[in-house]
Amino acid sequence: MEASDMLRYKKIPLSHGAGTIPAVGFGTLIPDPIATKQAVKSALSVGFRHFDCAERYLNEEAVGEAFSESIAAATLRREDLFVTTKLWNTNHRPERVKPAVEESCRRLQVDYLDAYLIHTPYAFRPGEEKDPRDEQGQVIYDPDVTLIETWRALEELVESGRCRSIGLSDVTLDKLKEIVEASRIKPAIVQVESHPYLPEWELLDYCRQQGIVLLAFASLGHKMVPNLLEDPVIAAIAERLGKTPAQVALAWAVQRGTAFLTTSVNPTRIQENFDISSLPEDAMQQMREHITTNIRFNSVVHTGVPGFIPRVNEAAK
Repeated sequence: MEASDMLRYKKIPLSHGAGTIPAVGFGTLIPDPIATKQAVKSALSVGFRHFDCAERYLNEEAVGEAFSESIAAATLRREDLFVTTKLWNTNHRPERVKPAVEESCRRLQVDYLDAYLIHTPYAFRPGEEKDPRDEQGQVIYDPDVTLIETWRALEELVESGRCRSIGLSDVTLDKLKEIVEASRIKPAIVQVESHPYLPEWELLDYCRQQGIVLLAFASLGHKMVPNLLEDPVIAAIAERLGKTPAQVALAWAVQRGTAFLTTSVNPTRIQENFDISSLPEDAMQQMREHITTNIRFNSVVHTGVPGFIPRVNEAAK
């Protein structure tokens, strides 16, 4: 068992990228820019150094302001941060990739990215409209670009030094294998929904074999039903160890070899989600053997339409 005060600081080497990624990460899918900036500052203050962003979240500027102000106040150095952002579906055509990453870096106020991920493997019609739909309300996909063509453009970003590692998000195992087999630079990171109700053991095993870090989003179930924080196995372990159910689920994620993302605007919750410590082996075994619920909360892997992000016209209401 790892030292209880060290689990939260665990870093995972990037076999196909530069440096290491902190296993404990903070997600920035927060609709309100003011709340985003404050949450990022709270996360920085308690010790988070890994931040996951996205062009599609429409709040990179707020994240960048939090970084910039903390660096200016000498409470943070850029080299201490691991900053990830993601290429949105409307920018999959190779000629759109470099402008997209340049704009993300400008908004985030960084000179380089530690990781740049393809947000989903689905290309949407290119243009400024983030959520292109036809008259029937159906997504308009882009049939004129392949995922490997987009991946080649990301490889060029690594070779130019703009991105230190690249990866994929919201992919199936089969789609990941296609990219691994065709790539010049393998994915360093694969970000997928994963939690005790969706452990993705087969995908995790493949990632281990290939030296790819599995980065789990919705690691606490995103408050969806069934609520994994009310799971009797997790609740019993939490009570026995004097932890919260969230701390049990997050420690489980790190101990099994993944990195995770967790999001909150509540300073107490942000502190709680960082303050994780190791679980005994019998608890890890109980979670693997006795949690029987299996559910995916986000259908993005099948459609390219993120289940947790409002459509642009909905977000504007």
